[in-house]
Amino acid sequence: MSEEKNKAADSLKAITESKELTDRMGKIKHKIMVLSGKGGVGKSTVAANIAVSLALEGGKVGLLDTDFHGPSIPTLLNLEGKRPGSDGKAILPIEFSEGLKVMSIGFLLQNKDDAVIWRGPMKMKVIKQLRDEPLSVAQLIPGMDGAVIITTPQNLSLNDVKKCINFCRQLSVPVLGVVENMSGLICPNCKTIINVFKTGGGEKMASEMGVPFLGKIPIDPQIVEASDSGKPFVYHYGKTEAAKAFTGVVQPLLQMGDKTESGAETVLSKEEKKEGMHKIAIPVVEGHLSAHFGHCEEFAIFDVDFENKKIVRQEKAPSPPHEPGLLPRWLAEKGVNIIIAGGMGTQAQQLFANSGITVSVGASAGDPEKLIISYMDNALELGDNTCDH
Repeated sequence: MSEEKNKAADSLKAITESKELTDRMGKIKHKIMVLSGKGGVGKSTVAANIAVSLALEGGKVGLLDTDFHGPSIPTLLNLEGKRPGSDGKAILPIEFSEGLKVMSIGFLLQNKDDAVIWRGPMKMKVIKQLRDEPLSVAQLIPGMDGAVIITTPQNLSLNDVKKCINFCRQLSVPVLGVVENMSGLICPNCKTIINVFKTGGGEKMASEMGVPFLGKIPIDPQIVEASDSGKPFVYHYGKTEAAKAFTGVVQPLLQMGDKTESGAETVLSKEEKKEGMHKIAIPVVEGHLSAHFGHCEEFAIFDVDFENKKIVRQEKAPSPPHEPGLLPRWLAEKGVNIIIAGGMGTQAQQLFANSGITVSVGASAGDPEKLIISYMDNALELGDNTCDH
């Protein structure tokens, strides 16, 4: 009987902890995982500078370092020797600056040179408190917005990163984009870029895998200097080309929209949708909305003035060859930021969201121009997704 009581108590505790985790993480607007699938590509350096860049843009940011085997965030941010506090219920993060709080397994070590040798159960308990392995993080953090994947340009890294992208897809974690780190060395004297590890491999791989490419970060000796001294590179060397590259990487992350109650992300809120100029694409077959997005003959593309509720311009563009991941890039290059569709698979919807394009599915077949007018009037009726696979 006592054994049954213990099992019941353990079950109740697990449910309580799960609810507490969900409640706490639900207060965070956006949750992004930085990973690679390969060591030595600069994940920690990139993650630290992304976090600082987001904070400099006015965001309230939390940086969680879950590296059990080599936590380096305390060193990168000059926080070695700091110890987190507690409110009696949870571990409290350390405030690095206004807008940025940090938590790392490194803060829990007695000495920075100590190795973490905790076994599985202890490790999982700490992860629940901190929120190592990407699988554990992906499973423990509900409502993950997606992952930023870090690679270097050479094939040795790219092959592992492809596996990482497939890993994300198996777990239904959206890939927000790929960052090509160590993309050329900036000569400190003449400022010429020397392609030590080649260049462009990450961008090409992202295109082949059908995921967004966020940018290239060149090798800069000042990054090493800043990292060793605990100075955030993007803050202290903000005028360098490498710092500007970091700024470019975070821009798509800053544009992530709010989430609906169903968890789907919308890049444009209703208020934003009613203002300014936008470009809307509708997949068309025989002059009417195509019920299946990927089977359309052409796209009707409209430049729309929402403020004055009028169509400024429209064009027809033949659908490109049917290749995985091509349509989001193709439409994004044309400036499209809204799609009205009859049916579209969930993976395709996520690819469009990753490219900053809002998708409305479930529209009935009809004249494209009339659909646009209904959309501007907030009167577009959406039914079932006819192609949800």
